[in-house]
Amino acid sequence: MTSSAPHRARIAAVPPGTSRPVWSVMIPAFNCGRYLGATLESVLAQDPGPEAMQIEVVDDHSTQDDPHAVVAAIGRGRVGFYGQPSNVGITRNFATCLDRSRGQLVHLLHGDDCVREGFYAKLQRLFERHAEIGAAFCRHVFIDAQGRELAVSTPEQSDSGVLQNALERLALEQRIMTPSMVVRRAVYEHLGGFDDRLICSEDWEMWVRIAAHYPIGYEVAPLAAYRMHENSNTGRHTRSAEDMRYTRAAIEIFKDYLPQAAAQSIVRRARETYALTAVEGARALLRKRDVVGALAQAREALRFRRSPQVLAKVLRTFLWS
Repeated sequence: MTSSAPHRARIAAVPPGTSRPVWSVMIPAFNCGRYLGATLESVLAQDPGPEAMQIEVVDDHSTQDDPHAVVAAIGRGRVGFYGQPSNVGITRNFATCLDRSRGQLVHLLHGDDCVREGFYAKLQRLFERHAEIGAAFCRHVFIDAQGRELAVSTPEQSDSGVLQNALERLALEQRIMTPSMVVRRAVYEHLGGFDDRLICSEDWEMWVRIAAHYPIGYEVAPLAAYRMHENSNTGRHTRSAEDMRYTRAAIEIFKDYLPQAAAQSIVRRARETYALTAVEGARALLRKRDVVGALAQAREALRFRRSPQVLAKVLRTFLWS
């Protein structure tokens, strides 16, 4: 599991003599110009200055908007911009973000997500207090397309610090939305980039991979906002149930990272969790009268696991809807 492993981009060390800020806030974007301004404003409101923070948008050849114009208008020369010459997909765009980062700490902030006041100060303090951690995350808030708060993630533990039993916790369920996670650049250099076999759940596989090698820090305050909308990466893949197919693939990839004695139990429980998640997805699509999408989600539920609980819920979903 090195940076040269297949399906993972190699992330080279920053060349000697390069100026190294504490932070690299790298903002991958694709057709999200309507949200990008709010994303940039949320970072700039906490900007400690260019010597301490690199801020750059990396656009994956957007076709529906002009992210460069947004960066110019909001960033006013403070925010860098790099445009892919052609669309390369989410994991390769992430790899470009990591390659172009120069900071000690890398924050991948999707161009439709936001951070709240105190994010950078509190996460930096966590890394300073716990030199052993390879990454750290905070609680997150779910917001809608208009920025209205929908829900807040459940606390993982009562206090900020090193997350207890991190590997098993993170393998059982995707608990971390990407805007809430910060990773030492040296960790990406060691473990490589995001797995290019995954279009969804690529972040989950990465967080489990990191937790298999390093302690993980946790900030109990909800300081990152994840935007829920139909054009998000996950939203685009829900109707076809590709989101669930990639979730199954992520579990198959990271099961080898787990302690042998516990791996079978963890994988079984994770598959049960996402089987039930797929059933809930089917129900939500049925409420929208999308039978094709509901059937796709139900099929994925049964591919995850055919436990009595899953079978019963699938039957109830279609017989009583």
